[in-house]
Parts: sequence; structure tokens; C-alpha cells
Amino acid sequence: MESLLKEKLWAHIAHHNPDLMLNLQADHSVTKYLDEKMKGIMPMIAQLVAEAKPQYIIQELCLKALTSDLIPSKFHYIRSIIEEDFSDDFERLKKTGILTFEVANLITICNATVFKSLGFTTDNLEDRHLRYAVIAEIYYYLLG
Repeated sequence: MESLLKEKLWAHIAHHNPDLMLNLQADHSVTKYLDEKMKGIMPMIAQLVAEAKPQYIIQELCLKALTSDLIPSKFHYIRSIIEEDFSDDFERLKKTGILTFEVANLITICNATVFKSLGFTTDNLEDRHLRYAVIAEIYYYLLG
């Protein structure tokens, strides 16, 4: 079950948090990260097994716990803003194959500025101040 959960966690990261995936690969710390995440839920797995929960329930609950700090996806949030508000730049970045890398760079910038001051949670995803602040960061970034 541990290897299956690691695979599902890595698939989640690859789809929802490519910035984290790129950073882990660059640091050669993928295995360490996955092992540490699994270590954190081992007591939960033991408890659920002791309660005789079905495998699919255990997997679902564990995956939810493993990904709780990865939600919401900053990658998808910033990518969607670029696509909606900077459509020409979005198409250019997509055609040149650097969209993922540029979004990852913008996440780093927004982490130090916007997300640090305003936060980034499921509760404030619709906050227009957050959106406008991210739009401003994207605008200045694309001006280069």
C-alpha cells in the first residue's frame, strides 16, 4: 500500500504542483520527500487497518492527508490567470514550451510577495484583492 500511495501522491504533485515536482527533481530529493510524507501518515494507516477499514477507504483518507498541504494549487491558480488575463502571453509561452517553468517562477515570486502577505487558501481563492495582486506580479514579470 505504501508504494501505491507514493505513486498516487507523485501523480497528484505532477498534475497539481509541477513547481514542487521541478524543485524536488532539481534538488534530487523526490524519494526523501515522498518517504517523509509517508512517515507522517504511518500512524494513520495503522489506526485505519486496526479499525478494519476497507483498502479503498484507507487509500482515499491517506491520500487526502498526504495532499492537504498541497491544496489549493498555486500552479493552476496562476496558470488560469495568465490564460484569462494575458492570453497572448499564455499562447506564446505554451507554444515555446516554457509555460510550466514560467508559472513555477511566478509561484516563487508570489510566495515572497502576495501569498506571504495575503495568504493562499481555499477560503480566499475568490478574493479579488488576491487576484489583482497576482495579476500585478504577472504583469511586472512579463514586462521583464
